[in-house]
Amino acid sequence: MCHYCGCREIPLIKEFIAEHERVTDAAGDAQRALAVGDVERARELVAYMAGELETHWRGEEEGLFAVMRRDPEYAAYIDVLMVEHQDHGVRLLALDLATAEGRAEFDGLVRELHQHISREEDGLFPASLTALSGDEWNFSMAAWREARPGA
Repeated sequence: MCHYCGCREIPLIKEFIAEHERVTDAAGDAQRALAVGDVERARELVAYMAGELETHWRGEEEGLFAVMRRDPEYAAYIDVLMVEHQDHGVRLLALDLATAEGRAEFDGLVRELHQHISREEDGLFPASLTALSGDEWNFSMAAWREARPGA
């Protein structure tokens, strides 16, 4: 993520970035578990990733994305991100980490997740600084909270 625009200081964006980091940390841990043959640990980490991503994506899509999609300048960009959410979620749950093909699919999915996160953190999140009003930030934060009760 860039460090020049200041979006990292926005509480909601900070939360989204922290969620990204938890998922990518778990992905790296799963890849290391697979490298030493610990398929069961990798499965646990992938299940954690799937749960974390499900709530993360819901918070993004029902809040920040919903608000920013109202502007035609961002709609197509966000539509692609949302399709990727769906695709990544389905593929993550379908992985068979006990096979070489499943492990290769997971490695590819992790690369795609990193690219996806980069498009959010380096593109959409900085754009949100100028695109959203105070009420829209409040709406977005409320949607994130609803997706993560108790957060």
